[in-house]
Amino acid sequence: MADSNDFNRRIIEEFRANNGHVGGSMDVLLLHHTGARSGAQRVNPLAYQSIGEGYAVFASKAGAQTNPAWFHNLIAHPDATVEVGTETVKVRARVAEPTERDVIYARQAERVPQFAKPQAELALANGRTQIRHAAPPSLVTQTTGLVRC
Repeated sequence: MADSNDFNRRIIEEFRANNGHVGGSMDVLLLHHTGARSGAQRVNPLAYQSIGEGYAVFASKAGAQTNPAWFHNLIAHPDATVEVGTETVKVRARVAEPTERDVIYARQAERVPQFAKPQAELALANGRTQIRHAAPPSLVTQTTGLVRC
């Protein structure tokens, strides 16, 4: 069985070879982030949902009871970059508020049925991150998640 690094590497290669498209039912972006302790640059393919001018990404770790490393990295270093389709965007991350999480999670579970499983709900409640595009203040609305810089 391949490890998660091989799995992620194959998704990243497919994403880049197909102008930001990956087979399957989920929308995927590539999150470029900085290691919390190491300072090393990392890239993770993540399911996402467009939210106004930004994106919501899901720290579900396939239903695990712990958050993925990239979640902790974003807490330590919220400035990041995402590849969405063929666009590369500087972003700033923040954790969704509980009421935002409920709306985002319900929408994602409707779009992608595997998100409706109880274990995924528990994990998402612990750590769904939203990323908004960081933009001039007049362009940053009440969207949540990764913000354009």
